[in-house]
Amino acid sequence: MKLLALLLSTCLFASSLWAGQPPIDRVLINKAERRLQIISEGRVLHEYRISLGRQPVGPKRQQGDQRTPEGIYTIDWRHESPQYNLSLHLDYPNLKDRMASYEAGIEDPGGMIMIHGTPIDEEYPEWYFKGLDWTNGCIALSNAEMRELWELVPDGTIVEITP
Repeated sequence: MKLLALLLSTCLFASSLWAGQPPIDRVLINKAERRLQIISEGRVLHEYRISLGRQPVGPKRQQGDQRTPEGIYTIDWRHESPQYNLSLHLDYPNLKDRMASYEAGIEDPGGMIMIHGTPIDEEYPEWYFKGLDWTNGCIALSNAEMRELWELVPDGTIVEITP
């Protein structure tokens, strides 16, 4: 599975080079501004409005706190989800997160933090989620924006999440 993801990300990366797209250095997420930026060589190439966890203030500390983490992570795999369209997995919790949880006496810092699209749900159309903090700690974009992010950002890309 990881080999397939690596091959896919390599192909996607190569296709972005062919399209004249400079290589992506990092993704910057500013929680307070609900903004995700794709950065190459210090320049912002694309910017998106995002939704966060239901409790967006403060860093994620434990499973179920509905907070979006803060720190530096890496996109380590991707998934086509029947529930949330496309998703990019972040390597949360990293060592710093695990140490903070341990020091606070928290057993489970949580996991499965993704950048993903909006739910495919007949009861709630996609526009319903725009501007809401509705995830369990993930970062969400519209499905069209997520498709664009999926195509531009390869696995291994650094993701910095700031307060």
